[in-house]
Amino acid sequence: MINPKVKSVLFFIFGFFLISFSELISQTGNSNMEKFEKVLDGLNFPEGPAWDGKGNLYVSNCHGGFITKISGDSSSVFLKASENPFTLNKTNGLTFFKDGSLFACEFGVGKMLKISPDGKTEIYADGYKGKRFNRPNDLAFDSKGNLYFTDPNSYGSDILDGMVYKVDYITKEVTPVADSIAFSNGIAFSADEKYAYVCESALNRVIKYAIDENGVFYDKHVFIDLPGGDPDGIAFDIDGNLYIAHFGGGKIYVVSPEGKIIKTYDTPGKKPSNLEFAGDDMKTLFLTEDETNAVYKIRVETPGLKLFCAPY
Repeated sequence: MINPKVKSVLFFIFGFFLISFSELISQTGNSNMEKFEKVLDGLNFPEGPAWDGKGNLYVSNCHGGFITKISGDSSSVFLKASENPFTLNKTNGLTFFKDGSLFACEFGVGKMLKISPDGKTEIYADGYKGKRFNRPNDLAFDSKGNLYFTDPNSYGSDILDGMVYKVDYITKEVTPVADSIAFSNGIAFSADEKYAYVCESALNRVIKYAIDENGVFYDKHVFIDLPGGDPDGIAFDIDGNLYIAHFGGGKIYVVSPEGKIIKTYDTPGKKPSNLEFAGDDMKTLFLTEDETNAVYKIRVETPGLKLFCAPY
């Protein structure tokens, strides 16, 4: 027979661990059991998936110098690197504008590109005050048509040379709106455009800014820390939850507006790089993954937030 005092201690210990485990689950969410469906493999460090609203997904090949177009079960090379005439060198983040143009972060030569539906390329912005951009990484439009993009340089937790720039829709003037970031990466806006979210990859976290009337970011603070990998591409759903591709961590984290992890998705490889909501109901989530060099998709419960300047 167990001594009553010992029994009391055992119940206390069991209760403590039960509460602690419940709290851990509430903080981290349950990893899903759904399976990702492979859409296309044989890519070369895929990134920047962009949905055109017409059934087509465009994907950068960061190490390959080409952009892939995926239409249902078929795929083709949409645009190849070329120096004469210049088309692109190596692209990363992609997104669509309301006129159907594809915008690309050209990190190979430090430019921002605008690409017409037939593949004609023009340089949209190529530097600030006579100096070329470093490594444009990811991009987003606001509802006024202004383009924002991240421009990291060196990678290191103590090297704060990452930037965010804005290109004015009317004047095409380039303005730095945030600096001193340890490798600025994915970028997204809240639905009301009051806040900007930027992945600070070298510090394994997502930071949140308020936005002033001139589009400049201020009041920087940590939205969420995600150790064990680099927060990379990000996207919002209509409920304001942020989906984060965790490069090196092998997961997609779904984070509430309060900064709490409410769900995780185990990805097919350890290097998910970026993601994009798509489909007529915006419940298909596409994922680029760089360990397997492939694109995947999965159905989600809540529709994604439609991009401000997307053509759909």
